[in-house]
Amino acid sequence: MQWYEHAKAVMDFWPVAYYPFAIRTTPSGAALEDLISPDDYRADWELVRNLAAHAEQEGWPFFMGYEWQGDGSDGDHNVFYLHNDGEILLPRKYLTLRDALAGHEAIAVPHHVAYKPGSRGKNWSTHDEKFSPIAEIYSSHGSSENDDGPIPMERHDHMGPRITGTCYESGAAMGYHISVIASGDNHTVPGEADHGMMCALAENGSKESIWKALRSGRTYGVSRSRIGLDFTIGGKAMGEIAPAGPQALAIEVTGTNAIDRIELLRDQIPEKTYVHSGSWERTALPGRFRFKFEVEFGWGPDLKAFPGNKTKTWTGSLQVPCTLLTVEKIWNSFGQQLNHCDSKGCEFTLTTHQTSETGKWMGSSPTRREGFIFEVEGTIDDVLDLTVNGKSYPLAVRDLLLGTRVFSEYEEAEAMVYARYPDAHHYRDDLIWHSAFKFRVKRAAPEIAYRVSIHEMLDLMPGSSYRLRVWQKNGDIAWSSPVYCE
Repeated sequence: MQWYEHAKAVMDFWPVAYYPFAIRTTPSGAALEDLISPDDYRADWELVRNLAAHAEQEGWPFFMGYEWQGDGSDGDHNVFYLHNDGEILLPRKYLTLRDALAGHEAIAVPHHVAYKPGSRGKNWSTHDEKFSPIAEIYSSHGSSENDDGPIPMERHDHMGPRITGTCYESGAAMGYHISVIASGDNHTVPGEADHGMMCALAENGSKESIWKALRSGRTYGVSRSRIGLDFTIGGKAMGEIAPAGPQALAIEVTGTNAIDRIELLRDQIPEKTYVHSGSWERTALPGRFRFKFEVEFGWGPDLKAFPGNKTKTWTGSLQVPCTLLTVEKIWNSFGQQLNHCDSKGCEFTLTTHQTSETGKWMGSSPTRREGFIFEVEGTIDDVLDLTVNGKSYPLAVRDLLLGTRVFSEYEEAEAMVYARYPDAHHYRDDLIWHSAFKFRVKRAAPEIAYRVSIHEMLDLMPGSSYRLRVWQKNGDIAWSSPVYCE
């Protein structure tokens, strides 16, 4: 239930992909990823079914699903059901799986598609776009969009690098109508912000309406934060078909940070680039305006020297003299709470987690950082009050717009260092600063920076597809599904 309650806190719906695999060790010591016993995965599947029934009683959209890998030759797929009566079917081939599910309300979503063919990369030659109307373009593995773009597939190094032939663009080049999503492949917490999420453009929040959007390909994916994206050509939405010739292009983007550029791709090649950076920075702000800024918590001391600091609890609040409009959760692990929120402020409790993966003092020691993106409406002279662990940090809107600042628990780190190392006084404060827990308040973006509206005529080429990539200045990306030309 911890997973379920966390998912409800960070997502609007949850297609859960149960994993019926585990590492089996042979007598000689070889580690093989293999199916667990049928008795075990069937028992687990009933637990998923019970959770689905509980979600249905609560009226929250929850889709039963599981990961299918077959013999590796067709690529991994996540199978999802509309109804709660589906079963786990595990044939070795994709087309056998498709045939076995004929007549069922089920889809199979290609997962981390860009790996080597035959070794869990997608086999587009056996693809069925009716059975698999959407495909994963980004996940914790990285970006499967192509073989040479940003965010390479290096997070799961053992699976090898991405290549052409299996990536999303290779499947689209074969003429398939394939809409896109991003999804986590998270084995530690659902809805991990840093590993991507999907958006379904549904008529309402019901399970049936969301399923209709998935089936129709009215979807898009984001790499991290919830970039709002609406994109039509000739009035046709993502996943739909527009007539050839001159058609009205409409793009509406509401970012979570300043938008850098929007690319319109025709048949996977950039057709137009709408550069937003440089178009707004010299524009005078109105007396009252909206803006967004992110506060991110984490970092901390070397765990080999201070092993008791694997987690850190942050209790705080944001109070505004103006209007707090929205709060977006950028959460990556359990232990997060948004306790109270209204137009004048909010209260929160966050827990950050630290690991030390390399075993080296100067190696990477990543922290699972947590935070929020706040949207506020006020004036340039307003001062917000951010309180963290009992200490007040005034945030002048004028300063927020100028750049990013970092704050630390410096005194606490200094006391901890000298208690552990009484002779550590030095002409530089590296040891203290490196050991301090920190949080940063990122540069604020006014609404003119994060909202883009484009309306123009576009001459559609017969047989072509058109999709968008949205790039924010902070590195977050959104990928739209295509609109197709007849």
